[in-house]
Amino acid sequence: MEISDVEALRSAAGVAALADAVAEGDPLALATRLRAAGHDPHLVSLALTQQRLRRSAAGKLGSDAAVMLFTADAVEQATRASVAERRAARLAGSGATRVVDLGCGAGSDLIALARAGLDVTGVERDPVTAAVATANVEALGCTDRARVICADATSVALDGYDAAFCDPARRAGGRRVFDPDAYSPPWSFLLSVAARIPRTAVKVAPGLDHDRIPPGAEAEWVSERGDVVEAALWFGPLAETPRRASVLPAELTGSGAREAPVGEIGGYLYDPDGAVLRAHLVAELADRIDGRLLDPAIAYLTTDSPADTPFARGYRVEHVMPFGVKRLRAELSRRGVGRLEIKKRGTAVTPEQLRPQLKLNGPNAATVILTRLGTAPIAILGQPL
Repeated sequence: MEISDVEALRSAAGVAALADAVAEGDPLALATRLRAAGHDPHLVSLALTQQRLRRSAAGKLGSDAAVMLFTADAVEQATRASVAERRAARLAGSGATRVVDLGCGAGSDLIALARAGLDVTGVERDPVTAAVATANVEALGCTDRARVICADATSVALDGYDAAFCDPARRAGGRRVFDPDAYSPPWSFLLSVAARIPRTAVKVAPGLDHDRIPPGAEAEWVSERGDVVEAALWFGPLAETPRRASVLPAELTGSGAREAPVGEIGGYLYDPDGAVLRAHLVAELADRIDGRLLDPAIAYLTTDSPADTPFARGYRVEHVMPFGVKRLRAELSRRGVGRLEIKKRGTAVTPEQLRPQLKLNGPNAATVILTRLGTAPIAILGQPL
């Protein structure tokens, strides 16, 4: 997409084409109908692409997506509305008033910051994406508090801002970038922003090595509906705890350096959420649920009584046995299990390899958790709580 395409979509003819392109169905047939109705063929192509991108973005951005413009990369990299709103509220609650959003993309965080009452300037290096963000700010009625400038983040004067949000590009050549030094802008620049503007938040890859977390910064992992969707570093007065696992809307905090107790398998087993695992807060979760690890090297917790927690998925333990395909197959057959959830940790066995060997047949459903105690592989049969 070019800047001229963004301008075309914002014109009266573009708005009309977008409205007529809302209908779902065979894209080729719809394109034919739109051209027959008098829409410019190039606008038809642009409008159909935008409606496809809007449908893709709706899962992250809700109803806002229906009036926004996107590039394909912007949809993939956009912050979920629930996460952006929560971050904006935290920045606003810190006393910040004027924020610079470095790497604003299509503007999901930019708009959330403006809606939280902050004056925000978005900076985007790519001209087309900057034009898209400007269009989205206008479409969502945020021009009184938000604006977009097209520039390299490293060249922008930061004087006058009392908070910063940095969302560096973490893709190159279509592939994810895991090394912070290869982010754009690079890690050294992001740290320099935090040094100049104490209230700084930096979006990072969820796989960030804990060794790269600067002293005094808070590292947070955010999970929604069971998926770790984001990680962020909070600096200065925004850093409230060393580690935070946010399983929206609940939060678990701690040092990330403690070891959980280890003990015998009880009547219940808990599989911690990915945010808890990445934040190294299994010990803090064990405290919450009065639990213990089955094995010191494997992050499954067990309890003697059921615990109500948003930070882990729980199972009632029904049977524990040494793992072996024939033994497991016989036990599942005896129980009449035809639908099986297979979970694993600490074993090389894969569900894809195991499932056909079990020859499942029966009316019942169950879960099997494959793990080990020391070097001994075991299978735990249970039912989800």
